[in-house]
Amino acid sequence: MTLELSPGVEPGDASSQAMEAWYMDDSEEDQREPHRLVPNQPVSPDRLRELGVFHWKLNADIYETDPELELIRKEQGYSYMDIISIHKDTLANYEEKLKMFFEEHLHLDDEIRYILDGQAYFDVRDKEERWIRIAMTKGDLITLPAGIYHRFTLDRTNYTKAMRLFVGEPVWKAYNRPADDFDIRQNTTCGALFLLYVL
Repeated sequence: MTLELSPGVEPGDASSQAMEAWYMDDSEEDQREPHRLVPNQPVSPDRLRELGVFHWKLNADIYETDPELELIRKEQGYSYMDIISIHKDTLANYEEKLKMFFEEHLHLDDEIRYILDGQAYFDVRDKEERWIRIAMTKGDLITLPAGIYHRFTLDRTNYTKAMRLFVGEPVWKAYNRPADDFDIRQNTTCGALFLLYVL
């Protein structure tokens, strides 16, 4: 899939709006902990883009009427939308779902998530098989490319509310690792998205 973006909806300015990301340690500590290396090894927005991971910073307080979100959805064909609240009081089978979300897996379609409230982490594998942790906070919209190994967890706040976006009817099927026989994994870019600015 190729992202075609108008000038007004380019991914967030790396100098002020970029998500924070870093290489993870290999500790068996609680998955909700930050798991930073010592010293910290940050990952730049450019490095994430090389992996096909893209980000926008939007105003989540106006998500129902936000023209910027509407333009992104229109241009990318994100016709499906729902909202999920991940908290022990709102999500059925909460502990089981968290365990499932944290299993390393891939999808055959892009994964698009927009954080409306709370905080969470996405972890993605780089091309050297190292884990990168991406901190998601309110207003972050992220796209993960089809075929990239990843996982999801809450942080220590134990709560997030997210919009799930999809092109067409949603396909929720996840393929736990190993899943390297899919064509999308044979692509040297692992399904990475290439950013095309429409000037």
